[in-house]
Formats: sequence, C-alpha cells, structure tokens
Amino acid sequence: MTKAELIDAIAARAKLNRAQAKAALEAYVDVVTDALKAGEEVRLVGFGSFIPVDRPAGLSRNPRTGAQVKRKASRTARFRIGEGLKGALN
Repeated sequence: MTKAELIDAIAARAKLNRAQAKAALEAYVDVVTDALKAGEEVRLVGFGSFIPVDRPAGLSRNPRTGAQVKRKASRTARFRIGEGLKGALN
C-alpha cells in the first residue's frame, strides 16, 4: 500500500475528505518521528509499539565481497507487533 492509497483508505473509513486525511496522516507521522527522536517509545495498544534503538559502532561484513566494514553508531526504530494485530493476522 502506498501513501496515496493509505490516505484514500483513511478518508473513506473516517468519512473525511482527502485533504483532511492527508493532514491527519502527516501529523501522525510527525508526532511519531518527534517522539522517537526524543528517545520515547510510541505504544498503540492492540496494534504495536515503535521503539527507538541505538546501534553501537562496530564491524559489519559486505555481503558481496565478505570484507569487513566499519559501521558508525546510529539510531533506528523497531516495531514490536501487538497482540491485537498479531491475532488479526493469524
């Protein structure tokens, strides 16, 4: 599903026009991004959690050549699925 398709689906389900749905989705993405930047976990009960993760610097391998490469420290996010979503998928 693309962002445009997601906006259309939100608009249809929430009975909003497309501009309102786009604004709501962009606000959601901005709020989640800001929280993760601040090191906060974002939990949506029944859906899942977005968790900020700090990755330390270290060594990785280039999958093509097998050569070791230095990896910089970085911050990323992980998604942990909630029981409600997990049950809906299975």
